[in-house]
Amino acid sequence: MLTFPNAKINLGLNIVEKRPDGFHNIESVFYPVNWCDALEIVPAAQFQFQSSGLAIPGDEKNNLCIKAFQLIRTKNPKMADKAAHFHLHKVIPMGAGLGGGSADGAFALKILNEIFELGLNTNELQNYARLLGSDCAFFIENRPVFCYNKGDEFEEFSLNLKGRFIVLVNPAIHISTAEAYAGVKPQKAAIPLKEALLLPLNKWEGIVKNDFEQNLLWKYPTIAETKKVLYEQGALYASMTGSGSTVYGIFETEKDLKAQFPDFALWQGYFN
Repeated sequence: MLTFPNAKINLGLNIVEKRPDGFHNIESVFYPVNWCDALEIVPAAQFQFQSSGLAIPGDEKNNLCIKAFQLIRTKNPKMADKAAHFHLHKVIPMGAGLGGGSADGAFALKILNEIFELGLNTNELQNYARLLGSDCAFFIENRPVFCYNKGDEFEEFSLNLKGRFIVLVNPAIHISTAEAYAGVKPQKAAIPLKEALLLPLNKWEGIVKNDFEQNLLWKYPTIAETKKVLYEQGALYASMTGSGSTVYGIFETEKDLKAQFPDFALWQGYFN
């Protein structure tokens, strides 16, 4: 079975408090976008994982597709003698705040559930996904939600950007999670995020905030300049997504900004 794990953006990201377990509680709205990897999984006599496209750094055993298979196999007696062949074609930049690896892991869970007829429901798949990573569970239903706690608990949130145009720019600056959180002082937002996002889109600037920007934009001027250019090109709203370094701009109508960012990875298209 072939599927196309997609990226997500954060519409606002408030870091509310540090948890006793060392993680942070956040508030954000996750919104899917159509920058996609390709993932094919077929039943096979032996487990095999291959990848193409962008090089995937680190130890292969930490890939969330592989971890998804191991998790499914461990928890389901039906899978005891099953194996599969994975081919992941990597397109979404890694460590970019886009959730690409999380999407790959979550989509792997969904495919395995279908091709091996495991009968797992949405809640069960989400609980499996939470074991893979904080934002993996979002990609099980893959629709806009308000997220809280570690980013793995969700509430329905009515926000429709269909017909708006988005430009995503990744300047290939790797920012580790530890680095992103190092300069952050957790605090509640002056205006609750769910309230701020009800404002017209062109009123979001300065109100809908990503708390990681406060320290990272001055540390990495390229990211700050990218955001500035998006506004200069007419973005209604621009922001870094997640812990960066990808920056997005949301536009009223279609734009082609390849010439403005010739050396960066770029995706542009409409919201569904």
